[in-house]
Amino acid sequence: MPTPIESPPLTAPWTEIQRWRKRVREELIQRRTALSADTRRSLGKRACARMVEAVDLRAFEVLGFCWPIRGEFDVTDVAKQHLAWGGQIALPVVVAKSSALEFWRWYPGMPMRTGIWNIPIPRVREVLTPNAVIAPLVGFDESGFRLGYGGGYFDRTLAAASPRPFAIGLGYADSALPTIYPQVHDIPMNLIVTEAEVSPRTVTHPVLNATARKA
Repeated sequence: MPTPIESPPLTAPWTEIQRWRKRVREELIQRRTALSADTRRSLGKRACARMVEAVDLRAFEVLGFCWPIRGEFDVTDVAKQHLAWGGQIALPVVVAKSSALEFWRWYPGMPMRTGIWNIPIPRVREVLTPNAVIAPLVGFDESGFRLGYGGGYFDRTLAAASPRPFAIGLGYADSALPTIYPQVHDIPMNLIVTEAEVSPRTVTHPVLNATARKA
């Protein structure tokens, strides 16, 4: 069993919460990348099977997904199946620092190039608007809030989207946290899926106002 990650009190200042988030990110990423490739693949297949059983992805014309990095679950088989059903697939692309992501059309075998953080992206920019997105989780809490890599790109993207896409957080069961200390800019997932369970957002933690708690 992984050692529980000690959390600061809810009254902790934002600077302490930032340090805690950084420490937790590093630990959770190290934990999953330490798994063998076979173990990650097996857990990923179980998580993807739970996701497609829980959500009829055919209801969404355009499905966004992320190219797997740093031990994330690989959902390209789900994307290929979505294409076979007649849907469209899009990959997120960072087009400007600290701005919303764009989603560019993707299909197997298409020309790719290297984007920011050495993540493969389509060579040709064809912007699509996803109706649903599969967002990789570094961590998550029972209120459906996602701990990502700290850049805020997904939150900005969801906040700017109208209508907002159905957001599915996909990650490892042992990356569950009591809370990520959500701030006003954090946007919860509609659904959290792991290899162990599917969790709709049903519980609400207080959202902390970072601007008022900078001490």
